Parts: sequence; C-alpha cells; structure tokens
Amino acid sequence: MKPPKKAFLTALTLAAFSAGAWAQASASTASAPPAVTAADVQALKDALAAQQQQIQTLQDELHRKDQVAQQAQSTAADASAKADAAQAQARQQQQTVSQLESDFAGLKSVNNTTANDPTLKNAVLSLQDSPQASNPDQPQTYDKRMEGPLTIHFRGINITPGGYAAAEFVRRSRALGADVSTPFNSLTMPGASQSSVSEFFGSGRQSKITTFVDGRLKNVDLSSYVSADFLSAGVTSTSNSTNSYTLRLRQAWGQAKFDNGWSFVGGQVWSLATENGAGIAPDDDLGRTNDARPKTIDSSYNVGFVYARQYGIRVAKTFGDKVAFAVAMENAQGTLTTHGNGDNFLLGEAGASNSYNSTSTYTFNPSPDLIAKVAFDPGFGHYEIFGLFDRFRDRVFPCGEVASSSTLCGGSTVAGVNALGVYNASKNGGGVGASARWAFANKHIVFGVKGFDGSGIGRYAPGGLSDVAINANGTPHLIKNFEGLSTLELHTKKLDIYSYAGVEYAGRAVSFDPLQASGKTGGQVGYGARLFNNSGCYSELPPAVDTGFTPTSLANCTADTRALIEGTIGFWYRFYSGPRGRFQFGTQYSYVTRQTWSGVPAVGTSGTPEGVDGMVMTSFRYILP
Repeated sequence: MKPPKKAFLTALTLAAFSAGAWAQASASTASAPPAVTAADVQALKDALAAQQQQIQTLQDELHRKDQVAQQAQSTAADASAKADAAQAQARQQQQTVSQLESDFAGLKSVNNTTANDPTLKNAVLSLQDSPQASNPDQPQTYDKRMEGPLTIHFRGINITPGGYAAAEFVRRSRALGADVSTPFNSLTMPGASQSSVSEFFGSGRQSKITTFVDGRLKNVDLSSYVSADFLSAGVTSTSNSTNSYTLRLRQAWGQAKFDNGWSFVGGQVWSLATENGAGIAPDDDLGRTNDARPKTIDSSYNVGFVYARQYGIRVAKTFGDKVAFAVAMENAQGTLTTHGNGDNFLLGEAGASNSYNSTSTYTFNPSPDLIAKVAFDPGFGHYEIFGLFDRFRDRVFPCGEVASSSTLCGGSTVAGVNALGVYNASKNGGGVGASARWAFANKHIVFGVKGFDGSGIGRYAPGGLSDVAINANGTPHLIKNFEGLSTLELHTKKLDIYSYAGVEYAGRAVSFDPLQASGKTGGQVGYGARLFNNSGCYSELPPAVDTGFTPTSLANCTADTRALIEGTIGFWYRFYSGPRGRFQFGTQYSYVTRQTWSGVPAVGTSGTPEGVDGMVMTSFRYILP
C-alpha cells in the first residue's frame, strides 16, 4: 500500500473513533431528568383550569340543547291540539254548510225571490245574527226538539215558528151539531130527533199556529211558548159561506229552567194533572216534547183522558233523570148539575162581557186548585203519582125556599122568601191519581194506563161531567168522580196505529127536601136520584117553533149521566217527513156510550136510557218543519 493511502485510512479511523465518543457523551447527558420549577407547576394548573372551563362550556351547551328540545316538544303538543280544534271546527262548519245547502235548496223552489222576500230574509238573519257567529265563545243551549229549519237565531235568542194546516171531516151516526170537538156528555137519548139523523162536517179549524222562543243566560234557560187554533166561535160565525171562526188561545207560558234542576213555569199551560211522557215538563201542542196525549183527530181526545189547559204557576225540581217533583197553583172552576132544588143557593154568575163569555157561567171560586206530582223514570217505564185539592163555595139563603107564600121565615114579620140568615158554605174536594207507561220493542210499542179518583174533579176530563150538586138546604154536595184511560200504540217510521179505551164516572149526589116532597121528584134533589123522571126519554116531540133549527128537548127525561165509555182506533200515515216539514193522513173510528142513572120509567121502557154514537174522522195535515 502506498504511504498516502495509509495516511488517509489512518485519519478516517481516528475520525470514526472521535464521532463515536462524542455520541456516547451526548446520550449520557440527555438521560438525566430536568429540574421541576414553580413556573412548571403554575403552567400545569393553568392547563387544568382551561380544561375545566372547557368542560363547563360543554355542559352549558348540552343544557341549552335540552331546553330547546323540551320547547320543541311543547310546541308540537300545542300544534297537535290546535289541529284537533281546527278539525272539530271544520266538522261544525261542514254541518253549517250542509244546513245552508238545505236552506238554499228550499229557497231555489221559491219563484221570483226578491231581496225583501220573507223566506230569504229569514235565511239571511239565521246566517248573520246567529249567536255563534256574533259571539263564538258564548255557549248557546236550546231545546233541539223544538228547533227546525225555520228557527231564527237572532241576537242570542232562538225563535221557532210552527204549527200545521189541517183539512178534516167528521161523520157521526147521531147528530150533535159539533165540529171535530165531540161533546161527549151531550149524546142524545133515544127519543131525541137528533138520534135519528146523522151529520157530516168538514173543517180546517183545528189548524194551529205556534211560536217557541228561548235563550240562555249564565245558568238558566229562558223560554216561552204560545199556541192557538180556531176551534172557537164568535156571535157572527157560521159555516154558510166564509166559515169565519175566531182564534182560540191554547197555551201561553214562560219558563225559567236552571242548571241545578229547578224550574219555574207560569201562564196558560197544560195542567200538572196531565200525564207527561218523561219527567215533569211543559208539553207543546205538536207532539214534539214530552207528549203523552192521545193521538186522536178528535180535539176532545178520548173519554177518560185527564187534562186541563188553564192558568197555572208551577215550581218543579228534577233529581238527575230519574225523579222529578212539582207543585202547582192553577185556576179553579166548578161545573154544576142539580135538579129539584129550591131557590136557596147561589154558586156563581154569568161572565162579565168585557172579559169573559157573557153566555157562560163562572163559579165564585174561594181559592185556586192545588196540585202536587212526583214522577219516576227508573229506566223501564214512566210512572206518576199526583194529588189535587179544590174547594167549592156557594151563598146559602135559608129563607129562599118556604112552604108557602104565607110562611114567616128567619124572624121576618113579612111572609114569603127573604135574605135573612144568609151565609156562605164551603166544601173541600179533590182526588188522587196515578199513571204508568211502558215502551217495548225499541219504543215501537207503547202501553199505558191512568186513573184519577176523587170528588169534585169531573171537569178534569173531556166528558165534562159535573163536579157538584146542591143539597136540599142549599149547601154544596160534591159528586164522586172517576176517570180512567188505557193506551196501546204502535209506532213505525211511516205509520202510527193507536187505540184507546176510556171511562168517566159520576156518582149519585142526592138529598131529601121535605118542602118538595109533593113535587115531581118526591122530595129528592141533587144528581142521579132514583125518583127522577126518565119516562119521556124514548118519546120524540115535534119542534116547538117553526124555525127549522130548534129540536124540542125531551120532556120528563132527567137522564143524569152515570158513565161515559169510549173506544177508539185509528192511524196516522206519513207520506213525507223531513227538512221541509211533514205531510200525513189519518183516520179514526170511535164508539161512545152515555149511560144514565136509573129513574122512573114509562110503561114498557127502561128507566136507564142510553145514548150512543159512532164517529168517523179523517185528517190531512201539513206540519211545518
């Protein structure tokens, strides 16, 4: 090897050893731990605080996000509730639209409708003045049974006109000279000329006009009802040409019905003694509300039906829908039939011409009739129990009847009758009644019974039997009365079939008057006496005057009614019943007997004559919706 190369290799070897020594020294120096200072500790604390702050910030952000989520859930719930309310409002609006479509469909049938047309104006009032439209937050409640397409909603009240137009006729086998109101207690005896001729009358007089108004205050429903027909006659009314008969008031009452079950009714209304369909509440005249009246065409209904339409003030309380109780103060009146009495009593007088019928008589009533009733609706059937108290009074003249014109009476020095010793005599009457009514086969079949028994209650039934007779001494003698009715009805969608059987009874009310002992009654006076003369009840007499319109009353025919009995069967068929009203046709047949108390007969005849009549009635009616 050459010397320069050796020198280079030697230098390179020395350099390598020098580099390895330097690297070993460096490694030894790095492995030694550095010294920890206060600055290093402070830096570590600052780093930890920064991390804690960061953690708190993250926690705050998470809490804020939770609040946002909860608010979103609440907003979603509110939105769901508003959606439900909007859906309910949409359904209500759809019902309103459907009603308006029906109304406008009816309006389309009106030719030449103008802006002043009443039908159009009523529809506009119903739309513009509806209480829901003027104040949607105010609750409005009214009797849905009385409401119809003709109901006008005006400033918080509902006005519902109603009624019907009727075309009816009656044919009786024996003439009574009566329209569709049958005077049951006037059925003629066999000898009367009317018993040998039939009669036919056509009439629209039972057509009715009604108005029902109601509204709502905070906790009370206020309502009023008025109805009228034309079954009365003025002094100029005839059936010769125009048939101009007068309007007759049927009902006119107001009612306040509170949410706590109390109610108050005042006005001319169906008597509390009249049966209801459920609970205790006023009934209209169209059969829409709480109606249990016979469905007859005859406006006198059926013998045995207990009712009156008269002034009354009534307070009632309902306990849920199961029990109801009511008390009423109603107008009093008495009916009198008596025979053979002397002129020693005064029960009333003819009506004042400025307010009452001057051709009719009115008793001097000492007090109103008082009625109490309780009704039960336990779930099967409707049941009523009621009681009535009435009072009769007359003016008694002890010296109004004397043995002869030369008799001194009452300390008078002048012979004959006088008013000395006159006094008032009173007698309490009344009775108790009950009824039951059941519905079967999903209310398609109805069966009911009712009875009313007492003294001085004859006027509370359509037969009009007398309440009172007069004793020989001039004091009142109340007549024992009973009234009963059974009901069987079948109801379908188009057809109603009805049948009724009723009875009214009046007992004997007889006393002995020694001053009349030699007279034709043998001293018996009052009602239904056995010595009353019935010998002429079979003997027809010629007219006493030549007018041609005055049948002669039978002579020697007292014929006091003992019982009225009637059976009726009939039907109603509805050709149409809907939003435009109801059109129906009905027919009924009734057979009535008037049985009398036995009296003195003629040779070969019965002392208990009887009046009978068979009646057919038909009716076409259009009833407003």
